[in-house]
Amino acid sequence: MSQEDVTSASNADAAKSDGEQKKQDESAESQERQRQKAWDARWDLIAHGPAFVSPLARTDAKGDLFGVTGGIVKGDVNYHFGSPPDRLEHLSGEIPKEQVEELSYVFHECPSFEEALDRLRSDRVVILSGGRDTGRRSAALMLLLRLGAEHMRSLEAPASLSALPEQLADACGYLLLNLTTTRSHPLREPHLLALRERLERAGGHLVITIEPSAALEDVPVVRWEPPTTEEMLRSHVTRHAGAAVWADLCEVAPVKEFLVRQQQPGEIDQYARQLVAFQGGRIGEEELAAQGQAAVAAQVSRWLTDDQRELRDKAFLIALAVFDKAPYAVTAELADQLYAHLQRTADPRTAPRIPVFGSSREERLGLARARGYVGTEVTEWGPLVGRYIAEFRDERTAPILLEEVWNLHPSARPALVEWIHELADDGRPLVRTRAASATALLATADLSSAMALIIEPWADDDHFSSWLTAANALTMAQLLDVPTVLRILHDWCTSDDDFAGRRWTAVRAYGLLGPVHYQYALNALLDAIHLQRPLDDQDDDEFDAEAYAKEEALQFADALELLLLAVREPVLSALAERLDSDRKVRTYALLAFLQACRQTDGAGDRPLVLDWYAQAAAAVDDTEARHLVTFWQAALDDRELTTQALRVLRGWVLTADRDPESEAALTSLLPALVTTSANHHRVSHLLRAVRDAGKPPSPAAVRLLARIPSH
Repeated sequence: MSQEDVTSASNADAAKSDGEQKKQDESAESQERQRQKAWDARWDLIAHGPAFVSPLARTDAKGDLFGVTGGIVKGDVNYHFGSPPDRLEHLSGEIPKEQVEELSYVFHECPSFEEALDRLRSDRVVILSGGRDTGRRSAALMLLLRLGAEHMRSLEAPASLSALPEQLADACGYLLLNLTTTRSHPLREPHLLALRERLERAGGHLVITIEPSAALEDVPVVRWEPPTTEEMLRSHVTRHAGAAVWADLCEVAPVKEFLVRQQQPGEIDQYARQLVAFQGGRIGEEELAAQGQAAVAAQVSRWLTDDQRELRDKAFLIALAVFDKAPYAVTAELADQLYAHLQRTADPRTAPRIPVFGSSREERLGLARARGYVGTEVTEWGPLVGRYIAEFRDERTAPILLEEVWNLHPSARPALVEWIHELADDGRPLVRTRAASATALLATADLSSAMALIIEPWADDDHFSSWLTAANALTMAQLLDVPTVLRILHDWCTSDDDFAGRRWTAVRAYGLLGPVHYQYALNALLDAIHLQRPLDDQDDDEFDAEAYAKEEALQFADALELLLLAVREPVLSALAERLDSDRKVRTYALLAFLQACRQTDGAGDRPLVLDWYAQAAAAVDDTEARHLVTFWQAALDDRELTTQALRVLRGWVLTADRDPESEAALTSLLPALVTTSANHHRVSHLLRAVRDAGKPPSPAAVRLLARIPSH
């Protein structure tokens, strides 16, 4: 072989080696891109999970949050895309007197009604804050009626709040339903004063209803708390049958069962009509009990055992139980996938036949005793308005149906398990989250089988997305009070067995459970950190110690990050106390802190931790603020984390260019960080150099640099 051939071959081998290395690097980079951030994954669980995950939304955060479906939120949930079109005219219409008169016969007053009435009488305008389907509209009409409004008009919300007074020209009672405000355009005191002034001149009154999450600024509101189910039902029944009849009816077993559950005003009106029919002998007690749980279970049993009902319809019922209150199109699509699995179980020789244009949407929902409505789907890009949502009319149907399928029809288990595993691999967060929530419900029916067939295979997988789904399932199972879940998590977290996936599943679950069991979760995580085995104890020749250590750091940091952001002060204090004395905890705590510092509120992109510091610095007790400063100083002094810490600070400074509140917080924070010459040099150099790509130096950085004392 000539020298030229040798050189060519050598170059070819080098090129091949470089190509393979490039592919490996791209694969690793792709995996890193696909790895979902812990805080984003928590958002998916809360946003797309069923109602029982709402305790996870509890937080001490006093700023804005996003993707919240429940819990206590002191702030707003806002999405805004572009500017709304200009309104050319204001629409309003008179509310029929007959409608108001009929309502007055059955409306039951309550303390919040009296509070709103006093406010409306003195201020001429009152804001009722409450959830939908709580009778806010009925309360608003009755408020106007009590103040003698002979004519009532329903207003359309204007494009600008400043234009609202123009619609208040007559001595009428005005009703503005579901006023939407945003953080950038909140309802302010000047708006209220202008409305009151106009109403005083016109001699009118105005009731505005809003969601509890509406953006307000120093504006008084009345929190609408409707009367109890019993009070509302009594008003409806006595209107038609008299007080004596009600005294007898309220002792009937189905009525007692109905009163135990919280009901919507519309459902109460319908049930009252059934009660009147029952009292008149037109229906029996069995029909009256149709609202009870036993009736729901009986109905589910009839659905599943009815030979006349097609298997595809039964698959739709099961899918709707998993995707209750989700977009109909998603439910129907995945129902057909389940049908294919069930058909292979029922008759492996016959291929499933799915009619592409089969039953209508209304027909399928009617057979399932479900309803559809146009609502909003929450996505990671913001809410999608106008989605057609499907839900069972009775919220108890979904868990009862899944339990019945799992326990009383075990022949369906293989198909159901395979289908749930497919859901967990879906690219849509909604679908993956519902796979976990369905598994949690199955665990309430039979924990051992759910663990063996679904959760453990996820935890034993070699990909973090499967571990996350397993963690979500166990988290929701704990929220449903499934026994021994906390014991399972502790065993997995601290076990010496070579089940890395189970260990990380438990670690993530503890992070998610922080708002509910923060002390237990934090202690378990600290135990797990201290019980780590040295990497050189591994006897597997193919064991990649470096990759394992990196994954370990990410998992512990992710879990501690979730606890820090969701629980805040108690976790911050516990970790701050260990920064100097516990080297193992220090490593993961600092990583978690810097990850938390990258998270923003989602609406104005204000950093959550910076906002946290601003609140802590303004408090009478500055302990929390000092702990945050301690974390920052430790991160800046850590040789391996200094670059990351400065990168985060750079992002905060750029945020300050467009957010004065962030700049105010940095004005207080940065001087506290530069108490050493090393940190003074780092921070001052950063402020001199920081700028966005292709732009002049940051104006906020120039002002912040001037506030740092010379060293």
